[in-house]
Amino acid sequence: MAIKMGKGKFAGINACANAAGVIAAAAMDQRGSLEKAIGKARGAPASSEDLIQFKIAVSRVLTQHASAILLDPEFGLPAVQARAAGTGVLMSYEKTGYDTKDDSRLPDLLPEWSVRRLVEAGATAIKILLYYNPVHPESINVIKKAFVERIGAECLALDVPFFLEVICYNDALGDAKGLEFARAKPGYVTAYMKEFSLPRYGVDILKVEVPVNMAYVEGTASYAGTKAYSRSDAMRLFKESAAAAKVPFIYLSAGVTDAIFRETLEIAAEAGTPFSGVLCGRATWQDGIPVYATKGTQALTAWLEDKGVANITALNKVLAKGARPWWDFYGGKKNIQIIG
Repeated sequence: MAIKMGKGKFAGINACANAAGVIAAAAMDQRGSLEKAIGKARGAPASSEDLIQFKIAVSRVLTQHASAILLDPEFGLPAVQARAAGTGVLMSYEKTGYDTKDDSRLPDLLPEWSVRRLVEAGATAIKILLYYNPVHPESINVIKKAFVERIGAECLALDVPFFLEVICYNDALGDAKGLEFARAKPGYVTAYMKEFSLPRYGVDILKVEVPVNMAYVEGTASYAGTKAYSRSDAMRLFKESAAAAKVPFIYLSAGVTDAIFRETLEIAAEAGTPFSGVLCGRATWQDGIPVYATKGTQALTAWLEDKGVANITALNKVLAKGARPWWDFYGGKKNIQIIG
């Protein structure tokens, strides 16, 4: 059955994808975490100018090998201008971080921005980050659901694509990198993929975590020695979470190394998971942070042109083998009725 999609949304998603319909995007909207990382590597606080210059360098070099780049309007607007011609621009709409007064992790928007203003600033698509605990009381989750509905409605009104990035958590389970959370994670990822695929949210592309922690997948190069799942378990969990999605989805790197992320995607592809690409940030450029912090922009640019390009090129090879065109999720372009 054909789905209906606005002309602007269709064009916007395509602008963020490569010619094959795969979203091979670089993520560079980190703000608070990037500031802390540069400061730690330098041994002195990072400035706003540090964030701006880092983003410009990443955008200038890596967009030559990416279909799109994710940036923020606070420090990333100069990087929009530095990107390679024809590269799509996803723009973050949320404030960095979250409310820390309790474990609700409620999100908030940048108050001086709107979808209209982000589009005027060069956004091809809008991205929102949401921390979500599927087993939280509905009194908390209903606030987050209404939040997403508002963004979806705003994007629909402007006919611009809405990319929703969801990160699962449960503070009651302790360390997010621990064994107990690793066991719970597949169910959490599946739950939020099912929930935020519902039409009421207006999400066009889900940006999701892989459903397993690769450090606990026995038989992989990433395995750290404690088993939560076998390799066949991992493949099954990839399939189960993917089956819950009713809109196209892409994977985020979640701060793992480029080698681990590539292995993760290879397992996803082996499992037949119909993912439509990636939004990959730190896995590509994080090792350039100490280079910039101690040696400056020119040294970072040289590092990006060498190691950064090597990382993204290797990732693109995996995508070429395993990722599928976003429109294939709907059975091909013929099943998308463009309106407007």
